Amino acid sequence: MNNINQLLLRAQAAQGTADWQLLIQYLHELVLEKKPKNPEIQENQAELLKLALSVLVVGDFQQRWEIVKVIQHLGAIAIPPLIEILTDEEAEEELRWYAARLLGEFQHPDAISALVELLKTEDDEDLRAMAVSALGQMGTLAIAALTELLRDNATRLLAVRALSLIRHQEVITPLLSVVEDTSVAVRATAIEALGSFHDQRVPPVLIRALDDIAAPVRREAVQGLSFRPELRDTLDLVTKVQPKLYDFNLEVCCTAAVALSRIGGDDAAKYLFQVLMSPHTPGKLQMECIRALSWMETPSSLEHLCTALNQLESVALCQEIVTVLGRIKQPQLTPIATEILLAILQKQHPALENAAFKGVLALSLGLLARIEAKEALIALTKDADELVRLHAIAALRNLEVRRE
Repeated sequence: MNNINQLLLRAQAAQGTADWQLLIQYLHELVLEKKPKNPEIQENQAELLKLALSVLVVGDFQQRWEIVKVIQHLGAIAIPPLIEILTDEEAEEELRWYAARLLGEFQHPDAISALVELLKTEDDEDLRAMAVSALGQMGTLAIAALTELLRDNATRLLAVRALSLIRHQEVITPLLSVVEDTSVAVRATAIEALGSFHDQRVPPVLIRALDDIAAPVRREAVQGLSFRPELRDTLDLVTKVQPKLYDFNLEVCCTAAVALSRIGGDDAAKYLFQVLMSPHTPGKLQMECIRALSWMETPSSLEHLCTALNQLESVALCQEIVTVLGRIKQPQLTPIATEILLAILQKQHPALENAAFKGVLALSLGLLARIEAKEALIALTKDADELVRLHAIAALRNLEVRRE
């Protein structure tokens, strides 16, 4: 008796004694470790599937997770019994969830039909979510069926969610058909998905969505435009995104700050600075503007941060500026960032009364690792606060390491 037959007999014996973990071990060896096209494996596929399904039906969550790969490797032969499980309303919810997950692994029309039907008839949110995910991972094969679901109000959102998972040009047309839907969730999901495509039909749609009545849609539109910096001048993106810094919704404002940092330009930096310095700006948005200015890494953005550091009274905001200056990476800008930080010590900035602020200052000087900061760091090693001294010592060590 050859090795494969022996393993199969052992697997059958493990099933007979309900030793599911041992059965999984044998099936993994038979299906995943042996050559899948081995004639004996092919001949016994039906039996192997039967054994694997027995684990799927009665196993615990972990055992079901482990048997998934076995069933997947057995191929399309698994589709009919999985559909039977999926459509059995009396079956355990978790079992049906796994059946939906597995069907998504097969690029097969029957699997698509079963999952689409589930979206039409099932009330359980977890099952519907898994069906959406499964259809999404099927790629272009599922687009036609999902497009049909867009016609029905009951399934439109689910279809849009599934289409949004298929990052292929073919989904652009069906997604464009719902960007003015009455449902906020449908519009927001469609705009989010469209924002990932570099297609000439998309930017005008995103620009129109900037003025959508719903904040989630505006936010997705801003974010989508942020990934198109090459259109900065052609579509005057800075001018179009800048008003969203003053949106009624704070999340939209924060997204606009990040977007302007990605789009770039001195005018974008200027608008971020204006919002940062306004006494009416919420603290969260001020923090986002500080980070956005630092991410731009331009001489003008650093100049704005320097000005803010000298004019803002909030220790928390000043500390954030010191923190982000320490993260500047461009070699031509690290001397400027170091100079700004050293000026804090020279001018005896009011925030220096705060020990945490001084500690962050020492840390940032160490990260920038400029030799001109050595004397200032040595002075900080004699500070009255122990944490400041430790940060200064670590910064000096970092400076020495960088020099080597």
